Amino acid sequence: MPVVNLLIDIGNSNCKVAYCKGGELGEIYRSSCEDILSYILTLIGDTELDVIVLSTVREDNLHMQQVLERKCRKLVTMHSEMDLPVHFSTGFPRKGLGVDRLAAALAVSMLFPGEDCIKFDFGTALTVDFISGNGVFQGGNISLGMTGRFKALNTFTKRLPLIEPGSNINDFGRKTAEAMESGVVLGMIFEVEGYLKKYPNHTVVFTGGDSFYFAEKLKNSIFVIPNLVLVGLALIADYYAQQEICN
Repeated sequence: MPVVNLLIDIGNSNCKVAYCKGGELGEIYRSSCEDILSYILTLIGDTELDVIVLSTVREDNLHMQQVLERKCRKLVTMHSEMDLPVHFSTGFPRKGLGVDRLAAALAVSMLFPGEDCIKFDFGTALTVDFISGNGVFQGGNISLGMTGRFKALNTFTKRLPLIEPGSNINDFGRKTAEAMESGVVLGMIFEVEGYLKKYPNHTVVFTGGDSFYFAEKLKNSIFVIPNLVLVGLALIADYYAQQEICN
């Protein structure tokens, strides 16, 4: 019978939690509450867990780790230089690499073996990462995501409002809000199209909260996997669970 593992992905804006068995994701729970640990403990309840994988962008995690260690056989806290499945590597020193990018790149290499891939993560930041067909994370680029661009226009100017984009974007705006909307959204589309034009033979993978929004506006062949980081964490959990069984 497959063991039950728990995946925790704490990002800049919210937290995602999911159970998994044998590397397969179960239901995904989301929260933006401040007391994340209490939320996680409520979800766990009396469930017997084999491996918990914790991926977080926050630095003060010692208390959370100590509590979670008592809830499972093995707690795996993601860090850039951790042990990963042997078929996956990086083409550069991993120190300082974001663990969310690492998990997503691992998922891409497992889902698209033998294919050169370019992965776009449309979240608080827009990250663009390259994974080779032989499972090597080659590196990538980071810029502001859509929400961050709108917030920057509002924060660093005196009169521009904070807006959210609609589904239909004009080529140019006639009012200030329309001009901001077109400028941010089309600017990101042109940015993405530039990568796709330069790497026409790469398999394209979109993930993150705004992935469907942008996939609908591009005509390219795109795989949209909104919870790619959790898929990577599920693979890592299964990897460590198998190690526990062997030991």
